[in-house]
Amino acid sequence: MRRTKANLTPTREQILTSIGKTLPDIVAENLDVLFCGINPGLYSAAIGCHFGHPGNRFWKAIHQGGFTDRLLAPSEQAELPAVGCGLTNLVLRATARASELSNEELRLGRLSLEQKVIELRPVVLAVLGIGAYRTAFEHAHALLGRQEDLIGDTSVWVLPNPSGLNGAYPLPKLVPLFRNLHEAVHREPHGSRGQRTGPCGGLE
Repeated sequence: MRRTKANLTPTREQILTSIGKTLPDIVAENLDVLFCGINPGLYSAAIGCHFGHPGNRFWKAIHQGGFTDRLLAPSEQAELPAVGCGLTNLVLRATARASELSNEELRLGRLSLEQKVIELRPVVLAVLGIGAYRTAFEHAHALLGRQEDLIGDTSVWVLPNPSGLNGAYPLPKLVPLFRNLHEAVHREPHGSRGQRTGPCGGLE
């Protein structure tokens, strides 16, 4: 059942009481891309949807980048595995800002994430946040794009944090980076396993 617009407008009290809440992963085995956020924001935790804040550019970026044939609402997140995409976070607990997380939390989150990737075997893990990636994976000079390291057979990419708080990357700068990832995934010999068709329409 899809949530109505009213369900996705939390009260101030609901947002403030969402500190520390978690969101379930949206995952399946053998995905094309497992997108990994830093941690849930309070708005997202309050409505139970990844990248749920109206100012977050994630859903527009994956649509315009080629991952979905239509713009999905955060409440439609469960449809992503059908088109080869999944969602998780480095740190599970919700905070008002990612800067509230300690370096130790990010590094511990990486260990759990690596285990998850080994079990699920996505073609690509895409970490959304260069600063968090540098800290969690202990690569202080990492740049955006494909990384040299693998996790099992999974390639690792880093893309900017799509949060509206990240003023350095408005949507016109985000979309080409997401499109580059989409094109790279579909060049992989084991990408788009099974030629998925999904609720977003079209043959992926």
